[in-house]
Amino acid sequence: MRIAAAAVLVFIAAKAVAQDQNQNPDLINPDRPGIADGSRVIAPGQFQLETGLQYERHDVDFLFVPTLVRVGALKRLEFRVEGNTLTHANGQTGFAPISLGAKIALVQSDNGPTFGVIVRAFPPSGTSEFKDRHFTSDIRLTADIPLGEKFSLNPNAGAARYEDNGQTYTAGVFALTFNYQPSARLNPFFDVGYLSSTGTGTAAAVTLDGGIAWIIGDDIQFDISVGQGVSGDAPRPFVSGGISIRLGRHSR
Repeated sequence: MRIAAAAVLVFIAAKAVAQDQNQNPDLINPDRPGIADGSRVIAPGQFQLETGLQYERHDVDFLFVPTLVRVGALKRLEFRVEGNTLTHANGQTGFAPISLGAKIALVQSDNGPTFGVIVRAFPPSGTSEFKDRHFTSDIRLTADIPLGEKFSLNPNAGAARYEDNGQTYTAGVFALTFNYQPSARLNPFFDVGYLSSTGTGTAAAVTLDGGIAWIIGDDIQFDISVGQGVSGDAPRPFVSGGISIRLGRHSR
């Protein structure tokens, strides 16, 4: 009887997951949480806000509000405004630099791998000790690679020119997210981030991160994640929670 009952429960759960996936083909697909960003763009006419609260421990503690605003422009193009916005550290509160950028979908597919590119430009901006005085930028190639029905990989790789203590430096950027989706609305994940330098003469920073995201309705996602740096000036640790909201007409 126990085996039969367990089999029935598994069958019901599997059927519910299949129905959820079939009845909701157009769910929100944010770039947060996790270190790597996705390769898919939002539909033209859509607006998406992805924000949260994040705590990081370095030499001093940081508390900030990471925020990404995405606007769908064309079928393969979205515009992006991104930054850590309101930031508190070392007894001071101010605004972190803001980037202006775009994501371009290079290869689109409903079932196979998808590829894209994200470019960001950071004009001099920010306040108090968080201000950047030089123009900086980065570029990343992104991909979403399905591994069967429930698993996928999300790699990012690129190059950046950033600023630290008034000096600019060049760094290589890499991130890889491993996703597990037991249903279309639930996404536990684990990822790793690599930055070849965090300033002139500094060592590479490596961060491990894990968490979960879940979708409520079709257009709202909640998430929570924790991470730990294992080398360089990576956060030790960090904790983040957030929400993503999609507005505008659906793509289907």
